[in-house]
Amino acid sequence: MIPETLKIWWLALRPQTLGAAVAPVSVGTAMAFADGRGHTFAALAALLGALLIQIGTNFANDYFDFVKGADTQERLGPVRATQAGLVAPEAMRHAFGLTFGLAFLLGLYLVTRGGWPIVIIGLCSIAAGIAYTGGPYPLAYHGLGDVFVLIFFGPVAVGGTYYVQAQDIHSTVLLAGLGPGLIATALLAVNNLRDADTDEQSNKRTLAVRFGKDFVRHEYVLAVGVALLLPVLLVLESGSHWGALLALLSLGIGRLPIQQILRGTEGIELNQTLALTGKFLLLYSLLLALGWLLG
Repeated sequence: MIPETLKIWWLALRPQTLGAAVAPVSVGTAMAFADGRGHTFAALAALLGALLIQIGTNFANDYFDFVKGADTQERLGPVRATQAGLVAPEAMRHAFGLTFGLAFLLGLYLVTRGGWPIVIIGLCSIAAGIAYTGGPYPLAYHGLGDVFVLIFFGPVAVGGTYYVQAQDIHSTVLLAGLGPGLIATALLAVNNLRDADTDEQSNKRTLAVRFGKDFVRHEYVLAVGVALLLPVLLVLESGSHWGALLALLSLGIGRLPIQQILRGTEGIELNQTLALTGKFLLLYSLLLALGWLLG
């Protein structure tokens, strides 16, 4: 039997979101190894660091959304541990501090590989994870969460992973980073679409609240469409790596949430759309990584 406390913390770290951390690291690592500049230990450290930052961000969101009143009993998404009374607010605050602290310590090794650029990336990633829903100007509460997700789950994560291994970077890596970044943004769009009504009540001004639900539906389709176009652009830009087109096979899963968004799915049913989009993000990234390695 797994102790009840461990079950609660497993729920709180939101394992269904961790694919968003794995996705860009897999792409950056594959591109480094394809260039003959991969570094196994640095790749593993980058993966663990990305997971810790994702978990720390989840804990911080759990805490700050509760204290700001955004998480209520009317919430349609998965259970939040603090709002549900499963974890005390003080414990959740300590948890995200500890998790970000571990990410910082791990980052010290990556700094020996990448120098000051990694210091900047690491500190900005941790700061953004806290500022997403915390601090004096929480990004998610002012409609800036989408920009944060696109940048940090896209070019920053893919480029940083490549850089700590190759100790160099080129434009093709940053272009490839837009793929997972865009689908991660689509993932956030579903979350904001589902929570638009309760977010408006708590003055959480996401894009769905600011511009309406139809705007976010168009955002989702555009983000996914551009992500699916990117493998073609990468092949044309590099003049090789035709295997990257394997990423297009992810549309087998991706078409399902796209259809749900287009037919106007709302409310709690969007939890399935969210889960499918998460699987789409991970499959897209793994296929892009595999295809890039195959050449």
